[in-house]
Amino acid sequence: MKIEELINKHYSNLNQNDLHILKYILNNKKSCYNLGINALADKCNVSRTTVLRLAQKLGLSGYSEFKVFLKWEERESCENDSGYVEALSGGIDKTIKHNKDKQLRDICELIYKKERIFIYTTGRAQQICAEELKRMFLFTHKYFNLISGVPELEALIPNLTSRDLVIIISFSGNTPNLDSHVNQLVVRGIDFVSMTRLDNNKLASMTPYNLYGVSSSMRLKSGVLYESTMFFYTISEVLFYHYNQYLKELEEKAVEIGG
Repeated sequence: MKIEELINKHYSNLNQNDLHILKYILNNKKSCYNLGINALADKCNVSRTTVLRLAQKLGLSGYSEFKVFLKWEERESCENDSGYVEALSGGIDKTIKHNKDKQLRDICELIYKKERIFIYTTGRAQQICAEELKRMFLFTHKYFNLISGVPELEALIPNLTSRDLVIIISFSGNTPNLDSHVNQLVVRGIDFVSMTRLDNNKLASMTPYNLYGVSSSMRLKSGVLYESTMFFYTISEVLFYHYNQYLKELEEKAVEIGG
């Protein structure tokens, strides 16, 4: 698990001081795992106790475990920083690893039980991913409805019920013009799944159903930073595989009961 996942998981327990410390850590990962608790507190202009409480809010026993966590993550990052192709391959492996069986099973159960499923996307790459998900799940007789643009989403939300599921595919998970609509889903008690890059993001923090991908990047000759969206397709394949395994389990249980 990466620190971004811990933040998303425990986001509701964090206050402004916690977010301030975490912002510093995320922007200075390479140096933070070598800092003692007092040094980090000084860097962030907070007390030693505040840093300790933050570690505990993230589900860790204390600051020592937090440092070990950061050091392990940085070492893992360095091991995979040996070229774009190697990073791309490592990103695929990490995407598969970070999408845990338990989380995937819960999402598969949602897909199976919901009467209607809608996918909302925030960009062209995400839309292509949604179209591929729709195509794959046709083979399991599950039909996904694709939502194009904010006006369609606004028209849809008032008509959603507890029998519906929304899948939101966003690269960063931080899309300000989507916030009010996601808030409406939460208030109305509508289940939704986030599919985002593995990073601290608002969308993932607002639902317990998260699908994460690890993105790779490279600097182009023009100076532009290119970020791969391949992880969307890896997540889709992993989800589809697990859904088929879920269907097989249901069939096996039905045979056992019938026998």
